[in-house]
Amino acid sequence: MGKDADTVSRLERLPFPLGTSLTTRILTVNLIPLLVLAGSLFFLDSYRRQLLDERFKLARIEAQITAEALAGATSERQEALLSQIGREQRMRLRMYDAEGNLIADSFELDEPSFTFDDPVAEPFLEDLARWTDNAVNVVVGAPSAPDYSEPADTMADSWPELARVRQQGLSQIELRRAPDGTPVINAAAPVGVQGASLLTTRNAVDITQAVRTARTSLMTIILLALFVSIILSLYLANTIIQPLRRLVTATQRVRLGRERDIEVPRMHKRGDEIGLLARAVSDMTTTLRQRIDAVETFAADVAHEIKNPLASLRSATESLPKVEDPDLRAQLVDVAAHDVRRIDRLVTEISEASRIDAELSRATFEPVDLCDLFANVVSRKQDRGEASGCEVEVRCPDRPGRVMGVPIRLERVAENLLDNAISFSPDGGKIIVEIAHVDGRVEARVSDEGPGIPDNEREKVFRRFHSHRPETESFGNHSGLGLAIGRTIAEAHDGSLSVDDSTELGGACLVLELPAA
Repeated sequence: MGKDADTVSRLERLPFPLGTSLTTRILTVNLIPLLVLAGSLFFLDSYRRQLLDERFKLARIEAQITAEALAGATSERQEALLSQIGREQRMRLRMYDAEGNLIADSFELDEPSFTFDDPVAEPFLEDLARWTDNAVNVVVGAPSAPDYSEPADTMADSWPELARVRQQGLSQIELRRAPDGTPVINAAAPVGVQGASLLTTRNAVDITQAVRTARTSLMTIILLALFVSIILSLYLANTIIQPLRRLVTATQRVRLGRERDIEVPRMHKRGDEIGLLARAVSDMTTTLRQRIDAVETFAADVAHEIKNPLASLRSATESLPKVEDPDLRAQLVDVAAHDVRRIDRLVTEISEASRIDAELSRATFEPVDLCDLFANVVSRKQDRGEASGCEVEVRCPDRPGRVMGVPIRLERVAENLLDNAISFSPDGGKIIVEIAHVDGRVEARVSDEGPGIPDNEREKVFRRFHSHRPETESFGNHSGLGLAIGRTIAEAHDGSLSVDDSTELGGACLVLELPAA
């Protein structure tokens, strides 16, 4: 429970402005990983540097091997080698003597093996690719290479890498940038021991193309994933948010109470949490409506039931000062006292009926033996003379009849059932209370020798303020709430209270059924 609460708390602290819709949040959460993946485009610069490092090594080796091949060869052989290597390797090779004079150029000895592309004549897509290259270089802070340009002077010292070779006698590498942005790699190496030097120039277009191809592939994957993520996010948002909006609309209309027949959608086909929520809200709304209707009906019934004894009490008290006959005055006083007792009984019963649900929802259930409970209630009534001479027999063939419940409330059910049986039984009649186990439940059957309950009255007797009473009973001795309270308590214990036909005494039979402990 603690972990769940911490998770909810962390989710509530996500950096979303108040009022942000769920659609926006779902899209944002799903797009964040893709944006992180898109950032990997900029790390392709490390791939480009790795390719350049490998090409630098290759250029240095090529220059050194070519210089060794040229050393000691005749002029004709040197020119042939320069032409062949330049044509096959798509390079430009230039050889300088000890004084730095250019003595051979593969581009003059043979057709140029490569030419620089003119960015002005290239299509728009190449311009876009070049713009992307420059933008990435700026973002990642890649060092900018100098532009490649042929020096006006043909002497060796016009090239810094050749100047260093002539001074240090070690091969050198220099990176420049062609007009179209592709790398140009110059490699310089000494030729033999006479002071001659060699300069190779290669336009490494393939490096740029490799980086662009990798970037294009990655961008294609990201865009495809982005498209799929947006579609799935919108689908997920629609699957979650639209039903929630329907629920919100329905609950708002229910709250406003403008239409009593408004139904909260139950979404039977959904087995997920949204469906569970919809059905829970629908059940809650139905229950609330039933409670509201019950409260309204109960309030109307209370007003009606209290109005009658109040009217009688008012009539008696208004007439009392005008009557001089002592017997009649005593009769009026008795009527007033009877009405006061009746009102007091009604108020007590109404108060108890109103708070039963709330009390039972907070109560702690404990094991209760219905056999002992009914036996104790019968014993108290007989001791107080409240049995009206009736013989009450408690039978427990399956003792004990244990259930889980609130003892004081189950005792109230037993008293109400016995009061009802006693009031309908003839003087000296017999009442049987039989408690038995039936299919994992405990049944308490209270039977009497009274007139019984007609079929059309079997549900009405459980209504509040039901007024069907025995003819021999004086008016106002019962509130009409006893069986209604008994059924409410039984249902709060996951049980039931009903009328049954089977009784050996021929009268009414009320059955209290509760789950066995």
